[in-house]
Amino acid sequence: MSELLLTQTQINLQAEARRFARENVSRQLLIDMDLEKINYPRQYIEQLANHHLLGLRFPAEWGGRGLGWSEEVLALEEIGVLGASLACLYSLPSIVGEALHIFGTSEQKEKYLQPILAGNLAVAEALTEPRGGSDFFGATATVKREDDFYLLNGQKRFIVGAEGADVFLVYARSDQGNTGHKSISTLLVERSEGVEVQHVYGLMGTRGGGTGRVYFKDVKVPLVNLIGKEHGGYEIFNQMMIPERMTSAAGALGLARAALEICARYADRRKAFGQRIREFEGVSFKIADSLTLLDAARALVRQTALEIDAASNSGYIRRKVSEAKKFATETAWTVVNHAMQIMGGIGYTNVYPIERLLRDARLMTIWTGTNEIMDLVIQHEYFRELLSSPSSSRDVETDALHAYAEAEKIYE
Repeated sequence: MSELLLTQTQINLQAEARRFARENVSRQLLIDMDLEKINYPRQYIEQLANHHLLGLRFPAEWGGRGLGWSEEVLALEEIGVLGASLACLYSLPSIVGEALHIFGTSEQKEKYLQPILAGNLAVAEALTEPRGGSDFFGATATVKREDDFYLLNGQKRFIVGAEGADVFLVYARSDQGNTGHKSISTLLVERSEGVEVQHVYGLMGTRGGGTGRVYFKDVKVPLVNLIGKEHGGYEIFNQMMIPERMTSAAGALGLARAALEICARYADRRKAFGQRIREFEGVSFKIADSLTLLDAARALVRQTALEIDAASNSGYIRRKVSEAKKFATETAWTVVNHAMQIMGGIGYTNVYPIERLLRDARLMTIWTGTNEIMDLVIQHEYFRELLSSPSSSRDVETDALHAYAEAEKIYE
């Protein structure tokens, strides 16, 4: 019924993305990626670009459609049914594009954003390091200014898309004596001499997306490839948490929906003890729980998208984005586990894609900031909202018989 709230533009875009996922991505591609026969599906990115589905939120002059998050999350849910790898690769132009669109110069947008959205340049975001996952300021990669260029050294790991990337968005320490907000800079680094990518992981799931470790050894980066201000990486990082986490949330909806549809159809066909297993409460209630969670997660993601479109970045938006990422990814994990339980032993085999979706879903609660980090953001921003100004709501605390027994209200 939520489709009743969509505009015709949104309905058409949703249908486009659904058709792309159905008709332009072969089952063999998914199988070969999971078997790691394909490490990076470059043609998939090019197909998305040919269908004008990349960078939906960016202006038409750079190759986008000038739409908003309200539209992008609809497309992402449809792409999400393909699994985490292809959803993530679809999201990378949106994520890296955010930095270029918000903080980049016109020259940077012409040189990089335009060809990224045209499918001519593949991108990756190089943030995570061996010593720092969720710890942004734990970055040890360094960048030093040397005359007319920056010299970049260090390494990044768990970089989705690294194996196929032509350009990396890199966060590196530019102020060696500072560990605070003004210690990191952000640069666009082309794959060139000194940039080495290694495929060193045996991933449990989310395979075939080109995840690798990237080494930067005395890489010369032109000064004009600095994004935003020198030492201003935190401001960019703060903004980038919106596309990183919203794309994770929306993609998780598609994955969860796919798992639910598979197990529900199975429950309608499979018979045991003389009846369809959907008629047993142990099965039907899991379907009901899964559907309720999925509908709630979708509502939260879409509401958050609307709020981002209506307002600039703020503490409230950071809270809502974190809630959406946490709830949608945990919903996906719960739903796919319910699906496997409903299907029993056959769900644990590769006769059905449930086992692949389960392996994919597990990573979603970890990447772009673990869900424990989401909890930190959520409670922090909520307390700041709650305590920063008096409430205009009813003072419910006084609605108790002895509410004014101040001697009983001891806080220290």
